[in-house]
Parts: sequence; structure tokens; C-alpha cells
Amino acid sequence: MVGRVLSHPFLSKSDRELFRGVASRTPLSSLKRLIQILVIGSDGDHCPESTYAAAKEVGAEIASRGAVLVTGGLGGVMEAACRGAKEKGGMVVGILPQEDMSYANPYCDIIVPTGMGFSRNYVTAYSADSAIVVGGGAGTYVEALVAYQKGKPIVALKGTGGTADKIADSYLDDRKIVKVMAAPTPKDAVDQALDHALNGKRGIRYFQSVAKML
Repeated sequence: MVGRVLSHPFLSKSDRELFRGVASRTPLSSLKRLIQILVIGSDGDHCPESTYAAAKEVGAEIASRGAVLVTGGLGGVMEAACRGAKEKGGMVVGILPQEDMSYANPYCDIIVPTGMGFSRNYVTAYSADSAIVVGGGAGTYVEALVAYQKGKPIVALKGTGGTADKIADSYLDDRKIVKVMAAPTPKDAVDQALDHALNGKRGIRYFQSVAKML
């Protein structure tokens, strides 16, 4: 089967090398990358000072552990997390719903203007190894649902109100895909997000399944 995959006419040389590593038992340590943690929550128009402070601490914790912070790049919880991460020298990615970079908060290192509106929630959720919810309203709930459908680990920071308090320690539907974890502090939220981060494991399983089909 491996031979069939490696000789497949539609695979480039680099693709064949990738499949060779996946299909064999060769250690993949050289392919490790930085963990990407998504922080979602209250936008700038409904973000109390206490929620902002909690999100800022979450961002700082993410950066101090050497992970990449991913947010929607705007205000409120997104800005607070980005600010906390930047003050700790972390890497910050902002994935915007707009098509213009000027909408991003000033703490983003990498700005991705999608022009997709609320559909950008799929991009942020798919870009995450795990997600942390801080406060939030309906938009945050939608973003959490996208992550849930993809089986992403989700941690809700309790005490920050809104969506976070509503979904903590629960399943988002009766299929029980993943249980939303509850964290009492920003540090604990990041601990759980890192402990359960997929870190590319799902992608490796995908390539293994493709290899079996060819």
C-alpha cells in the first residue's frame, strides 16, 4: 500500500516524502511546530473591565509558554489577549472579518484580512489547536460551536460572564463531541488548553487515512 501511495502520479516529490514519513514509523519530531491557541470572547462594545483584564492575563500566559495566540484581531477580549501576549513578547495572529488590515487592533503581529464577515469564525477555529472562551455573546457562541464541530478542545474561563459561564463544563449538543472544560483562573485555562492541544495530531491522522485510500 505504501508503495502505491509513493508512486501515485498526482503526488509531487515533496508530497511523496510527506507520505513516506506518515506511512512509516519514522519519528516526526522534526515536524513539530508551535501550538496555536485561539482566544474568543466579548467584542469591544460589551467587554467589562474585569473581562478585559482576564483576557489580557490569558494572552500573557499563552505567550509566556511559547505558544502562538490566534484571535479575531478586533477589540474587547481579542485586543486584551493580544495586548497581554505582546507585552510578554509573544506572537499574535489576528484573523479579521473585514478585508482591510486597518481594522486590526495595534497588538497584532500577523494580520489576515479575510473579507468573510462572520464566516471568518471558521478560519479562526480551524487555525486553533485549542480554544479559550472569555465572556462573550452570540458571536462567541457561534465561534465556539465551529470549534466544537471540529472536535477542538475548548476551555471556558468561569467568572467572566456571557457565553463562557453558560457553556463551561458542558457539551454544546447531544452528540457530545467534546466537553467544554471549565477553568477558574486564566493560568488554569491556559494550562488546560496546552494540555489538550491537538498540535497537528489530527492532520497526521488525516494523511494516514488518505494514504490508506490511494
